Amino acid sequence: MPHVVAGLASGQSIVNQDKMFADNGIHMHIDRVEEVDAKHKQVRTAQGKVLAYDKLILSTGSEPIVPPLEGRDLQGVFTLRSLSDAEKIRDFMRESQPKKLVMVGSGFISLETSALLLESNPQEYTIEVVEFLEQPLPLMLDPEMGQMIQDYLGDKGISMRMGQKVEKIVGRDGKVTGVELSSGHRVDADMVFLNVGARPNVHLAEQAGLEMGPFGIQVDEYLQTSDPDILAGGDCITNVHYITRKPAPTQLRVPAVIQGRYVAKRLAGYDFPFPGVLGASAVKLFDKYIAATGMTESMARSEGYSPVSATVQSRSKHAMIPGVKPWQIKLVFDRDSQKLLGGQIISDSEGPVKEIDTVNALILGGKTVADVTTLMCAGNPDCSSEPSMEPMAIAGEQVLQKLRA
Repeated sequence: MPHVVAGLASGQSIVNQDKMFADNGIHMHIDRVEEVDAKHKQVRTAQGKVLAYDKLILSTGSEPIVPPLEGRDLQGVFTLRSLSDAEKIRDFMRESQPKKLVMVGSGFISLETSALLLESNPQEYTIEVVEFLEQPLPLMLDPEMGQMIQDYLGDKGISMRMGQKVEKIVGRDGKVTGVELSSGHRVDADMVFLNVGARPNVHLAEQAGLEMGPFGIQVDEYLQTSDPDILAGGDCITNVHYITRKPAPTQLRVPAVIQGRYVAKRLAGYDFPFPGVLGASAVKLFDKYIAATGMTESMARSEGYSPVSATVQSRSKHAMIPGVKPWQIKLVFDRDSQKLLGGQIISDSEGPVKEIDTVNALILGGKTVADVTTLMCAGNPDCSSEPSMEPMAIAGEQVLQKLRA
């Protein structure tokens, strides 16, 4: 959606056309379900239709969390979660031409929107990011990695106000004019984005009498709800973290897509469990590519693990090849089991950031420090560093030495 806001993509380019469904024998109803009658296995819609089902799939998504701030209803205050949100923001920006933007929250949406707007109109906007925690991308990165991104974005012209809380949104004549911080400082604003998280849409599930978990609809390892004929997936469910096996509030596009495919396999008769989620994610901010999966060192410690980590610098190509760019990876292991728990990557080029998928696969495979030290990756001077600088193996070597210290 940030690309739509920045005018770099159209709404039509990010949605599937109705014809695609019709061509595949899928009958679509453009309507709103108002009630699920689980007892009689029917759904009722806003247009008065009653549709019977053998199996029902709930994929009702999530909605932005709007903190109970004074001034949140002022004109010029927006959340960004859906295509309609993005189109409203784009229309407001075209009509009102705001210059001073405040982003509340420093997750994907705030930072990607900020970067895209400044890239497309570098002289047009003044952008300030306000984050209650001490670093940007706090769910992805450990503090030292987050500090690198904070410094980088600051150099790009984004004011990063970390460790600060918005107390209220202020305005005049019904329009936003700024935000007041807990420090007492006031930040002027023509437009405010509230991007502080999302909550699952569980109204229909609750109305149907389904069991709830701490982060949405409770499902088992087969994505089956407490009603055996209702399955659920995506942002509306309580996911299970692959490593901890604990409930996880993961609301990302990739798990939702894979869970959709998984539910289709279940309906087709396949019988294998869904493995859980690791939260693998990636984002591009100007010329930096950032990715993470599994647990940060901070998260691992809070979950009772004894983490040991290594951060290794590498480069996108062999040093003799023109155009070489730097990248670095941090790997986190558990000292006791020596298993890989997570990884974080910051790269100046797009190729190395996809190494996070290798880290993801290693975690899913239960690989240990010893396994990572002997990891052999494909090498070519034009598209990878020298084998002696393969950073995952080097990170494993460094951790192996720490374990013996």
